[in-house]
Amino acid sequence: MTTTPIHLGRPDGKGLAAGTLGLWGSTVIGLASTAPVYSLVATLGWVVLAVGAQAPIAFIVAFVPMLFIAFAYRELNREIPDCGTTFTWGTKAFGPWVGWMGGWGVAVAGMVVLANLAQIASIYFWALFGLSLENNDWRIILMAVVFIAAMTWVSWRGVEIGEKIQNLLLGIQYVALAVFVIAALWQFFAGSAPNPTPFEWEWLNPFAFESWSGFTQAVLLALFIYWGWDTCLALNEETKDPKRIPGTAALLTCVLLLVTYVGVTVAAMMYAGLGEDGVGLGNEANADDFFLAIRDGLLGPFGWVLVVAVLISAVSSTQTTILPTARGTLAMGVYRALPARFKEVHPRYKTPSFSTLVMGVVASLYYIGMTLISDNILQDSILSLGLAIAFYYAITGYACVWYFRRELFTSGKAFVTKGLLPLLGALMLTYAFVQSAIDMWDPEYGYTVLFGIGGTFVVGIGSLAVGVVLMVIWYFFPRSKRFFAGESLNRDTEVMVPEDPADFIRSIDGGI
Repeated sequence: MTTTPIHLGRPDGKGLAAGTLGLWGSTVIGLASTAPVYSLVATLGWVVLAVGAQAPIAFIVAFVPMLFIAFAYRELNREIPDCGTTFTWGTKAFGPWVGWMGGWGVAVAGMVVLANLAQIASIYFWALFGLSLENNDWRIILMAVVFIAAMTWVSWRGVEIGEKIQNLLLGIQYVALAVFVIAALWQFFAGSAPNPTPFEWEWLNPFAFESWSGFTQAVLLALFIYWGWDTCLALNEETKDPKRIPGTAALLTCVLLLVTYVGVTVAAMMYAGLGEDGVGLGNEANADDFFLAIRDGLLGPFGWVLVVAVLISAVSSTQTTILPTARGTLAMGVYRALPARFKEVHPRYKTPSFSTLVMGVVASLYYIGMTLISDNILQDSILSLGLAIAFYYAITGYACVWYFRRELFTSGKAFVTKGLLPLLGALMLTYAFVQSAIDMWDPEYGYTVLFGIGGTFVVGIGSLAVGVVLMVIWYFFPRSKRFFAGESLNRDTEVMVPEDPADFIRSIDGGI
């Protein structure tokens, strides 16, 4: 005899496939969203250039605000397990204007990184065939759009099939990282590493940073590699225990990422050292892609394994990046913050059908347009990604403190998890936002100069400003009136998900 889950919609639900994900599935999707292999490839070299031997502690320091904000996500999710996450929580805490902008921050970050991931996946796809093409080559563009379309289809097809695919793709990524660490340490202890550098505890000394600007730059870079764990919160309505599993998965994801990043960084430093030539991590020529620089020396004829790992990492994250944005705009459609079409859910697959397709189309058009206009502007938009991330994470932290303000002094635990840690995380990210914006103002920052200032600043702040314009335009549409009046979503609005997942799922003996 077997038990078969039957999804039962409730009148006040959004129609998503509730009860699909367990703790493991949620954690896998959270990990996959961060693209651990690609994140290390894109960041490790630059962090070492910024702080040298303090790279491991830089990753640890950057983990702190992520952990603090993860507590904010967990506490808010326990109270309000809504797939709108920052949009819903920000609206309930501060009102419709702040909430709408929080949702826009999530959408902007997703769109920009999706274009980047698709491009990286395409570059590495062609690299497997020995082709090194310009970023604006038609073959790069075509394959990138194919990857976006394929992963959009997977996301539209259902979260369950997406989970199965992510299990496989994440497994391959971690096998590749394990091979990298084992091979690096093996050569270190065998004395065959190009520049064997013994481990020093000083690498983990938070007081050994020699430059404040280098420290802030490294931490800001490291923030990028942790971003994405909150995807498991956007799937809260599709878990078997919406109030417990997503928050636990978020914290577990953060810890696993910390161990992964610090472990790989230490192994890389022991293998290649910090030299400024050859395969040294201090060599700026290797900063864009450290794995490609060492793959042949480290793995010999099996160097292609690292290329495949980066390709898979980018493709994997392309799919999981679509998930939170589509569910965020679904919630915005449900609560009248966007046109009604955005609240459509596929009757069979129980996914945000219209929102998912829109995400794929918009990301493709954005990528094609930016690449054809100037690949440098596309790269600047990627560099500015930290602004959108810090923006909506900070809103979440502040929203947690303000939403639970009447409960903060009822117990020590409530004060710490609902107040102190989220507030500290939000303040750290606010500083990161301001410091990043100041740095990006410099015309020397990034790849372009627009209006006499850094193009990265113009693109980053401009993308958030576009949200303000769209929000004001939407304000004048009749459907928006109840939202901006605080009627369709406010602190007292009941969450449009059941209190108990059993309200969605029942089990029967035998088949359907």
